[in-house]
Amino acid sequence: MSTLLNFIGGEWTASNAAEHALVYNPASAEVLANTPMSPASEVAGAVEAAARAFPAWRRTPLTERIQPLFKLKTLLEEKFDELARTITLECGKTLAESKGEMRRAIENVEVACSAPVLTQGYVSEDIAVGIDELMIRQPLGVCAIIAPFNFPGMIPFWFLPYAIAAGNTVVLKPSERVPLTMTMVMDLLVATGLPKGVVNLVHGGREAVDTLLDHPEVQAVSFVGSSNVARHVYARAAANGKRVQCQGGAKNPIVIAPDAHVDTTTQVVADSAFGCAGQRCLAASMAVLIGDARAPFRESLREAAASRVTGFGLDAVQMGPVISSGSQARVEGLIARAASDGATVSVDGRGARVVGFENGYFVKPTILESLPFASEVATTEIFGPVLSLHEVDTIDDALAIINRGQYGNMACLFTSSGDLARRFRSEADVGNVGINVGVAAPMAFFPFSGARGSFFGDLHGQGRDAFEFFTKEKVIVERWPRAVTRMF
Repeated sequence: MSTLLNFIGGEWTASNAAEHALVYNPASAEVLANTPMSPASEVAGAVEAAARAFPAWRRTPLTERIQPLFKLKTLLEEKFDELARTITLECGKTLAESKGEMRRAIENVEVACSAPVLTQGYVSEDIAVGIDELMIRQPLGVCAIIAPFNFPGMIPFWFLPYAIAAGNTVVLKPSERVPLTMTMVMDLLVATGLPKGVVNLVHGGREAVDTLLDHPEVQAVSFVGSSNVARHVYARAAANGKRVQCQGGAKNPIVIAPDAHVDTTTQVVADSAFGCAGQRCLAASMAVLIGDARAPFRESLREAAASRVTGFGLDAVQMGPVISSGSQARVEGLIARAASDGATVSVDGRGARVVGFENGYFVKPTILESLPFASEVATTEIFGPVLSLHEVDTIDDALAIINRGQYGNMACLFTSSGDLARRFRSEADVGNVGINVGVAAPMAFFPFSGARGSFFGDLHGQGRDAFEFFTKEKVIVERWPRAVTRMF
């Protein structure tokens, strides 16, 4: 077991932290590393290193700033399998899921390399006689990224490449539960020749986060996590005058119309609900069955849940463990709460044991039926492999369920009707809509959207939104009076 180092000002530095958090392989409970809970002074040191690096980096021509990103893409491809394996070891997801995560991370690097186009301003000549007006984009300064545990390789890349391509410097705090992946990435960034201090990494918990939110040199904060923490981050950072984008939690409904194809829809919905052990903000957590869809889909979803192979992510399995023993206990407790509120646990994933991994934090796929909407579980983000089935009569009933919820991250519809699909995508009050798609994850050149309690801010991660978030607009009005005498 190694104690991880912080990366500050281009150097790996041992922390003087009084407290540490162990990093576990969630499939075996094996200890992988020791994460320092860096004190405020060390976090501030990382911010100050980024601030020192900012003036030279912002003056580096844009076409030169993206050269390390081209190199980074090549290095990420070369280390692709090793990075994916690390994600599986520290996060628990299957190797295929880890590879998919890293593929999306690389796509974000590719999109960030388009900075010469996507950071362009605009100009109007002769807004009045002899007067021109133009808008240019300039970097903000030091930007903080606070990343979650569930996508240790992908989510930092919603922000990191865009921030540095736009001319900012960065302090990244990965989740203390899964710090190994981004520690590897930092070594790759060093190999690109990126100047010292442009990207810094500090490990830590709440003290580290609050230091980033309060430090006067930090100009922008990007966060992904639960809605409760997202509210705290957004409120505190905004109160300190910072630009903020906070992706929060979700309770994603999947609506199944009577004309949906049973086999295909069942497979896609099961992958959505149980992929990554349900630990993603785009996981389906509610299946809303309309009319005659009830009988066939109740049975097919039960079978899909019961037959899903669960185990160690590097083996030939379809689903891995949840992240920790605490998460395992919380998910099983919510299943028990649903049962006590009147739900039928038609497929019960509690008490799961995997041969050879008896100490792992496994919860197998679970189906809840007849869960009352009055139950707290019906509105709580479970963040585990649990799907509740709800029956309604019409699409109006389904849309009402979607739009009255506190979250608005994603909603999906399965149907053969173009008219129904068109209405759904227009009226569902969510940030990401799927039509016959179970995980409506935007490509890297689209923003990762969200609404209501699922997102706090204005501009999202990825694509054009990311460049707009990481730059400030400056409007210039110019008059150049004609010289009395000719100079040339």
